[in-house]
Parts: sequence; C-alpha cells; structure tokens
Amino acid sequence: MKNVGGAAQGAAEEQTTGERRTRNRVARSILDHGPSTAADLAERLGLTQAAVRRHLDALAAENVVEAREQRVYGHRGRGRPAKVFALTDCGRDSFDQSYDQLAADALRWIAESAGGGEDGEAAVTAFARARVAAQAERYRAIVDSAAPEDRAKALARALSGDGYAATARSASTPGPAGEQLCQHHCPVAHTAEQFPQLCEAEAEVFSRLLGTHVQRLATIAHGDGVCTTFIPRTGPETATRAGPTAGTESGTGSGPGTGRVPRPGAAAPAADPEPAAAPAPEPETASTSGRNPA
Repeated sequence: MKNVGGAAQGAAEEQTTGERRTRNRVARSILDHGPSTAADLAERLGLTQAAVRRHLDALAAENVVEAREQRVYGHRGRGRPAKVFALTDCGRDSFDQSYDQLAADALRWIAESAGGGEDGEAAVTAFARARVAAQAERYRAIVDSAAPEDRAKALARALSGDGYAATARSASTPGPAGEQLCQHHCPVAHTAEQFPQLCEAEAEVFSRLLGTHVQRLATIAHGDGVCTTFIPRTGPETATRAGPTAGTESGTGSGPGTGRVPRPGAAAPAADPEPAAAPAPEPETASTSGRNPA
C-alpha cells in the first residue's frame, strides 16, 4: 500500500508539472503572437479548444492573462466579437526582460561620456543621487510625521510602498543599541551589482531622513539575501550633532555591504569634546566597516 500511495503521489506531481509546462506554452504563444483567441492558440499548440480554455482560466486566475474583445477593422459581421486573451503587465514581467541591461548600459555610457576613471565614477554618483532625490522628498513627509522612535518603521513602510518589502526591528547583535532596516527586495539589484553608487546614494538618503549616521551591513546586489542597514539609537544631542546632512561616504560606511573597499587607515570620527563634568558621549558607529555594528 505504501508503494501504491507513493506511485499515486508521483503521478499527481507529474501531471501538475505537465499542466504548468503547458500553461507556460500558452502564455509564451500569446507573448510571441500577440492577443489570441482560444481557437488560435489551440491551432498553434496542437491542443483542443476545451484544454486551451481550461489553461486560460487558470492563467487569468493568476493574473497572467486577461480577456478582451477582439478589435475588428473594416466591416463587422453579425454576432458578438470573439474574445482574445492578452498578457497582463504581471504576465509580461514573468518573462525575461532587458531592463537591467538597459539601465547598466545607460550608466556605463554616462561614465564613459564623463571621461571614465574617477570622473566617470563621479558622474554615475551624481546620477544616483539625483535619482533618489525625488524619492527622498516623498519619504520625508512620512518619516517626519512619525515619532522619533518610530521613524525607521515609517521609512520601512514608505519603502514597501515602492516595492522594497522593507521591515524595521531592533538589532539583536551585541554592541551599540539600534535598529536594522531590512529590504527583502531590490528592483535594481542587478544594476547595483555593477554600480554600487546606487546603494551608496540610497544609504545617504536614509541618513538624511533619519538625522543620523547609518551603516550598510549587507546588500542584495553584493549577493546577500537582504539589504540590511544598521541605524544606531541616538539621544537628542547625538541626533542634533549628526544633522540632516549626515550620510556621506564615512557616514554610510564601506565594506562588503556597499561594494567598495574601505580606505586604508579609516577610523571612526572623533567624538565632540565635552566638559569634564559632563557624561561621556555615546560612541560613534557610523564609519565602522563590515557587517557587525560592534
């Protein structure tokens, strides 16, 4: 009985795999030939119209295709026009796209047009900062309206609205107290792998919005599973010292998360001098490189 059950399960899995493969053929045929009727698809794929309609219903339920009325050019005969099935935006995105390559080619052209080398890198950095400027302005109102202790979570919600699937939680690592802002998806990961300036500009924006130095611990573009940014928990005085312009190269950190090699001899910025009677300031963590904020 055990063997019989295993055979039945294997047959069911094989049938499911076969149906998925056929549905992919149906969707691919629509991609290659444009909006198509069930009769057109049945003829091209060698299937019955009943089988095609069953697969179309499943694809429609998954928001891969949608039914439309067929456009008729010239004289229109009697009866209702046949329905055609077209790919949705979601269905089109499920196939290979060349947007990443287009973006990488554009950034490479910007760098070469600026003369390459350091001038080329500076041009790409300027583009990356300009790109996130509008994004930062939209986020600012959301972050500023939140209580100071909730601003990281507010930023995570704003990022999630743009498809980054972001969360914020207290850092569990030993060392300075703070939060970790995690982005579980990155729409530009493949391009950022070649141009880490995109990640650096984003970290600078986080720093300005939150009013403190931040440190990138990991990025999807570098091969990590999640983009992780450490946000130190600071008091009012420390946050004031950080100011709205924090987040330059030393503020956002370097190391494996950013795609750039730390400068030799780089050290944490010196703490502001305090009167002898005042308590010692909290240690700065922003320029510490690596994945551990300690």
